Amino acid sequence: MANAPITIFIDADACPVKDEVYRVAQRYGLKTYVVSNTFMMIPASPLVERVVVDAGPDVADDWIAEHVAPGDVAITNDIPLAERVLKAGGHAVAPNGRPFTENSIGSAVAQRALMEQLRSTGDFLGGPKPFDRNDRSRFLQALDEIIQKERRRRG
Repeated sequence: MANAPITIFIDADACPVKDEVYRVAQRYGLKTYVVSNTFMMIPASPLVERVVVDAGPDVADDWIAEHVAPGDVAITNDIPLAERVLKAGGHAVAPNGRPFTENSIGSAVAQRALMEQLRSTGDFLGGPKPFDRNDRSRFLQALDEIIQKERRRRG
């Protein structure tokens, strides 16, 4: 595993930082899978591969979870997918730069369940704040830190 390359997986259907991932992956020479249930344009690069899965709940998540290996990186806002990636030994980071970790995933799962409950009762009608350039900057920094940390770990 020490010599295995790091692979990046993008949960791509609603990912606002695909272009940033392509640039970082290119800089480090990392294979990137763009996983979605619709056709998406991707850069013409041997390092970037489009994976179009069947439509349906969690089909893209399942593909990523089945292919992620220890040390790989998944870009996702999906908390259950992030939890599966962490259980597989991978790294997960949200497009806003928030890394999911073993220490934070439990509270993220609990908060998600609470928010779903509030939405189902009509008590909560708001959504996440709009994505902005600060989120993009935090994401780039977080992704670079994760890759650097994993490269050091692998020697």
